[in-house]
Amino acid sequence: MDVLAIKKQVEQALHDLHEAFPLTEDVLLVVGTSTSEVIGEHIGTNGSEEAAEAIFSALKEQQDRSGVQLAFQCCEHLNRALVLERSTAKERRYDLVSAIPIRTAGGAMATYAYRHLSDPVLVESVEAEAGIDIGDTLIGMHLRRVAVPIRSKTKSVGQAHLTLAKTRLKLIGGERAVYHIEHE
Repeated sequence: MDVLAIKKQVEQALHDLHEAFPLTEDVLLVVGTSTSEVIGEHIGTNGSEEAAEAIFSALKEQQDRSGVQLAFQCCEHLNRALVLERSTAKERRYDLVSAIPIRTAGGAMATYAYRHLSDPVLVESVEAEAGIDIGDTLIGMHLRRVAVPIRSKTKSVGQAHLTLAKTRLKLIGGERAVYHIEHE
């Protein structure tokens, strides 16, 4: 496993996402990651703390530059709950849930994030403005409507398929409506 290559792939993906949808302090970025898929294994079978560390490092650097807020999706054993900073949960009025992710129930990425955020909590769901899905972890349930895919110069992180998404406001009204498109 080349952790430097993994970090660089995530950095490129974040750069491409930021170009299409500015990652500011007002944006919540949901991160779904199968570190098993990153290292070439089947999802949920062989979580890697080393891969989680490389991915977290790139995300944290982006957060330090842009102020973007991060939410890390747990695996299905915790019903895809999310790890985020208490201040973000409080600001967005998310209800906390009582669980602590571990590698075998939550996943390696969420566990790593829980151990390395300054004041981590778990919430049941979020409505994020943007998302990064590494390894087909199905983050769509945590994206605000309407999700729009973003193409990246990198198509994978390690061996895991990469999907990026931004969201936009719903267009309502019909043929007579006039729209003001935000973030596009």
